[in-house]
Amino acid sequence: MSFSRTLAIDFETANERRDSPCAVGLAWIEDGRVVRRESRLIRPAEMRFSPGNIRVHGIRPRDVERAPSFPEAMAPFLPEIAGSLVLAHNASFDVGVLAATLRAYGLAQPAYTSLCTVQLARRHWPGEGGQGQGTYRLSSLAARIGVTFRHHDAGEDAYACAQIALAVMRESGAPDVASLARRLGLARERAGEGARAPDGLAARALRGIAAPRTVQDAGRGAAPRQARAPLLHFVVRGSSGTPYDVRLVEGRDGPRLRCSCAGARFRPDCRHVRALAAGEIDALLSDNPGDVAQLAGLLRVG
Repeated sequence: MSFSRTLAIDFETANERRDSPCAVGLAWIEDGRVVRRESRLIRPAEMRFSPGNIRVHGIRPRDVERAPSFPEAMAPFLPEIAGSLVLAHNASFDVGVLAATLRAYGLAQPAYTSLCTVQLARRHWPGEGGQGQGTYRLSSLAARIGVTFRHHDAGEDAYACAQIALAVMRESGAPDVASLARRLGLARERAGEGARAPDGLAARALRGIAAPRTVQDAGRGAAPRQARAPLLHFVVRGSSGTPYDVRLVEGRDGPRLRCSCAGARFRPDCRHVRALAAGEIDALLSDNPGDVAQLAGLLRVG
């Protein structure tokens, strides 16, 4: 793998949908340091902001009314993402936002390689997530390496993500982050795709008739793709410190949580599922408390 550059990226979203970015931040790495930082507010195609997301990042509809759309905001950066090593903390989220929104607007997906700094930290600092206050959250890792930043500001989060990768690089003796990615085998290649016609929400927004949507729209004639549950993924700490994956999936009766713990084989509503459904984040290892706030409105009760 050869990379044209190395940069970190972070998105904030307006609601539970991955194609609702309202801010993006980027930080470029060269010669073992952050050399450039950029951040942009983004006007989502659908101006629906969930209260839980607002509580996390503080961005409100009025803040982005005059902001550029996603294609406008990302136009300077997409050519730099192509062929690069792209870092993100919980990369599945940020890569998912990028891919979903490009697809929604009918834009070409660039080919690049991603590296998740959560996985990087877990490999380099094993056991961090199971010891008292220690977790692999962005804020905890930044504090561990002595980096001060404003959490859930997209530009600041991208900067902290880049600094975490640089700290691991220095401690492991790697000459650069790209070499570190090759050595650990954690990098994931993302194949590019050609542009396609906008679909769903973005297509309606581009025609000037965007309207709010919810999971419940399925019973009111909405397209099946729009009625599916958002792809939410959580990592939680078990009682012994073992991390478990909890995902929001489509069940026969609607969206539900599925946990990877052994207990969930016998009781699907295991304690990890019940805690997340109740909005509890004490055991949350993944850095997405805003997604937890969306569950109450998505899960069936009773």
